[in-house]
Parts: sequence; C-alpha cells; structure tokens
Amino acid sequence: MDIGLKDRVALITGASRGIGAASAKALAASGAIVIINYFQSKDKADKLLEEIRQNNGRGMAIKADVRDRGEVDRMVDSVVKEYGKVDILVNNANIDFPMKPFIELSWNEIETKIIDEMKSLYNCSQAVLKDMLPKKSGKLIFISSTLSRSPDYGFAAHAAAKAAMDSIVRVMATELGPLGITANTIGPGLTETDATAGLPQDIKEQVAAITPLKRVGQADDMAKVVVFLASSLSDYLTGEYIPVCGGLYMQ
Repeated sequence: MDIGLKDRVALITGASRGIGAASAKALAASGAIVIINYFQSKDKADKLLEEIRQNNGRGMAIKADVRDRGEVDRMVDSVVKEYGKVDILVNNANIDFPMKPFIELSWNEIETKIIDEMKSLYNCSQAVLKDMLPKKSGKLIFISSTLSRSPDYGFAAHAAAKAAMDSIVRVMATELGPLGITANTIGPGLTETDATAGLPQDIKEQVAAITPLKRVGQADDMAKVVVFLASSLSDYLTGEYIPVCGGLYMQ
C-alpha cells in the first residue's frame, strides 16, 4: 500500500535518540528522506544515519539548536539546497525542565521552559513554512505530552509549556488548512526513552498497572503515529491532539 511517503523530505528535530530516532527510522523505512537534527549528540546522530543507510534509507544529519532562529534557518536552507524541499516537520526536540512542586519553582524556571518550547515551535515552523506555503502542501507534527491535559505532581513547567503548544497548533491548523498544510499534535504518555531512563522501575510498573493496555509506551509506538500523520492516510486530519498512552488518558 502506497501511503505517500516515497521521496518526501522529513525534518525531525531532536532525532538522535528516543522518539525522534524511532520516527526517523520509521519514516525512512516508509520511503521518506529523513533529516536528523541534533544539538549535542553528533555520534548518535551519525550512527542513526548509518543504520538508516544500511537499510536502504536516505537522509542527512544536521546540527542546529532549535532555539536559535539563525541556526534553524541555515539548517532548513541546507535541506532545501540538497533535496529541493521540506515536506514534513516533526517538532520533537526535548526541552529540559525542572521536575519539582509548583511552590518550589522559580519564575525563571517556568519562563525558560515555556519560552524555549515556543521558540522551538516558532523557529522550526516558520522556517519550513517558507518552503511549504508556495507549494500549498506540507505536514506539521508536534510532539506534546499527555501531561498537558492530565496533570501529575511536579510537572507544572512542562505541562504549561506543552499546553501552550497544543493551543497554538490548533490556531496554526485553522490558518494553514486553506493553504494545504496540516498541523497535528501527538501526546505521548510515559514512554521508555533516555529521558525517562532515570525514573524508578516501580513508578513505571505503577503506571503500567493503571493503563488499559497494561504497559508503558515505547518510542516505536509514537513513531507509528508520526508515520500516520506524515502520510497520505491523514490528509483529511488537522488540528487534532492525539494521546498515545495505551488508553491511560482518554479525551
């Protein structure tokens, strides 16, 4: 079945590991040309690119801090110069945040998380839209969190930043839909990645126990939904927030 990803150019931010890496591999396996953006993990990005190429995939790895508009513009310009276009953005780069009770958070900690999250979304979206708008075609995919909808202790800064993402994506979908561009959000639940490696095993087991599918998520679970949203299968879907959490959070 052709799902419309052959020769599509997909830029995945924060793609050297976790959900980003799984998404890059899944998109490449579906025929897309993948751009592996990384900030500090060059070795992991290069290793991922080599794995993709060994499996007959295509792509390139590019370093850029998604919080820096100049670096993002240069990255996207390099992609367009090499491949002639950008068809898909997977806005995935992890923005660090402090996990602590609200009463212990400084305003600077909250502000930094929200601003950096919005900078990533703003910089990357505006950069790729320069190419997408003239073609009246493109897919924007944003990795949020179920914590933006379903609260948990210590995640105030993270929840606020991801809730801002969820809201702005809906506005983008409204504005960009008539121009042929879709914008959708994925809300992962607890997922086994480097970012959650330090979480105690008993916490993971507790979450799995109250999840209808009786397990926590894997990066590949998220990647499959990324492929769906990037493909022609989702052409009539925009402005949606899709929780991918084994049924733990149901809208």
